[in-house]
Amino acid sequence: MRLKDKTAIVTGAGSGFGRGIATRFALEGARVGVIDINHDSAVQVANEIGESAFAMEADVSSDEDVSQMVQQSLYRFGKLDILVNNAGTTHRNRPMTEVTEEEYERIFSVNVKSVFLSARHVVPLMKKQGYGVILNVASTAGVRPRPGLVWYNTSKGAMMTATKAMAIELAPDKIRVNAINPVAGETGMLHLFMGEDTPEKRAQFISTIPLGRLSLPKDMANAALFLCSEEAEMITGLCMEVDGGRCI
Repeated sequence: MRLKDKTAIVTGAGSGFGRGIATRFALEGARVGVIDINHDSAVQVANEIGESAFAMEADVSSDEDVSQMVQQSLYRFGKLDILVNNAGTTHRNRPMTEVTEEEYERIFSVNVKSVFLSARHVVPLMKKQGYGVILNVASTAGVRPRPGLVWYNTSKGAMMTATKAMAIELAPDKIRVNAINPVAGETGMLHLFMGEDTPEKRAQFISTIPLGRLSLPKDMANAALFLCSEEAEMITGLCMEVDGGRCI
């Protein structure tokens, strides 16, 4: 098993990509903290995984909640090897000037501030251990922005820059930092990206993906598993497109 005896926190793990990542990590031998703002969803995923997982409700834009999720992981597992910053949010596809200030602030709190907060609590632990892996789930939106998603695109671009900056600063401490950039997938946010989920909109969206389909949680789980495993021990600062060729 590729993550045997490793411990991981996966945020936004109650559904979608996060659920896929948490489940795959557990299958590969990791003990997993299933973190989600939806308590019931987190509990359901943790129960499906079994004894090697625990569930916790947390808002990743709250310093207190982030502190608690790290402390819970240490209490239950005794260490923390891997952090996956997967939790994210967006605004409905529409002109940039129609996005409210409240929506804007929530997007940057969840997508960007969360990386800052988690680093404050996780990096000192990993430095003390002398190793660690941080994986940020960014987006192809930060590489090839789409109209109607300006502020979401911007938040994911910031996440990618943070990934590279963190990687170069933390490399002497043997802490690797990478990101994966999913193309839109079969998750609960798909209708927001498209504006509305209709067969016509889906066909139009899929036509921009050379491999001809939306991404699936298993696609992100496979990429995350590689980047968080010892097989990728020489890889840091990478923002890997998992996008069916969308960004070519």
